[in-house]
Amino acid sequence: MDSLMKNYSFVFQNVYLFSDTIANNIRFGNEKASMNEVIKASKKACFHDFIMNLPDGYDTIIGGGGANLSGGEKQRISIARAIMKDAPIIILDEATANVDPENEKELMEAIEALTKEKTIIVIAHRLKTVRHANQIIVVDKGKIVQCGNHEELIKQDDIYKRFIHSIELAASWKL
Repeated sequence: MDSLMKNYSFVFQNVYLFSDTIANNIRFGNEKASMNEVIKASKKACFHDFIMNLPDGYDTIIGGGGANLSGGEKQRISIARAIMKDAPIIILDEATANVDPENEKELMEAIEALTKEKTIIVIAHRLKTVRHANQIIVVDKGKIVQCGNHEELIKQDDIYKRFIHSIELAASWKL
């Protein structure tokens, strides 16, 4: 199991943060990492500048599951952890679902840095997250019901097309 897990990094929708420093929360991806490696991962995760503006920088203690951090800031810690691990396969499980608009651009840049030259498995409900994927797998009631890229799936009169239509319809609603 250890050999298998070395090949995977996970970025989950809900990030678990330890009651410890920001540096050690990032270092969770590679506990032997030097401070320079932590800083390098933080820069790739578009989080270094934010950390440097904190009174204690990388020594800032994260308490209470990161209650004082936004969803995007928590995600960037998770991405920095995954960058530190440097596994060949990245699993993004609704990684952009809880992101505030202020952090979305930086989070997408961080994900791009994380996933370069990696195999990526994305679990998502947001079209923006999956639209450019090489292969989209649609799962319904635990079974694979469609496979293909966005252009192929949108031409089929099935779940994916109906899902996209409902998203577009909801986006056009006005109060």
